[in-house]
Amino acid sequence: MRSMRRGITTNSESGAVSIRPFEDRDEATVVAVWHRSGRAAYPFLPTWQAFTLEHAEKVFRDVIRPRCDIWVGTRDERVVAFLALAGSYIDRMYVEPTEWRKGWGTRFVLFAKRLHPNGLELHTHQENHAARRLYEHHGFRAVKFGLSPPPENSPDVEYHWRPADRE
Repeated sequence: MRSMRRGITTNSESGAVSIRPFEDRDEATVVAVWHRSGRAAYPFLPTWQAFTLEHAEKVFRDVIRPRCDIWVGTRDERVVAFLALAGSYIDRMYVEPTEWRKGWGTRFVLFAKRLHPNGLELHTHQENHAARRLYEHHGFRAVKFGLSPPPENSPDVEYHWRPADRE
């Protein structure tokens, strides 16, 4: 295992997996993963179903990159997931649909906890049951229910994890 600054690498039955810092050369792949994953995860959100790859590229470049530290998950050196952190806030965490249920959510949550041992925060959609189970399994507590900002305006939930909440 390498230092957190450089990322982590482990071997699994299905190949070498690692979490490493985002590099410029990752952008097109990360945007494509984000776009495919969001469309697959959010069939209940018309705005996501209408979200084009071109618009995703613009949002990633103009909004996510400037404000977040981004980490990529790789399997055999191929980017299959990403985590975007704005300080202790998990801004985005998306996994290639073919990699769902293969441990990426857990890897990223544990990684984020090591980076921010004093606590983490995030929002997710109330209908995103798989994500909610993941976060709750890892000790996150729902602290507020509301609506996501426009254009989605979808019911969401704010989660916090604090060291006192450790499993």
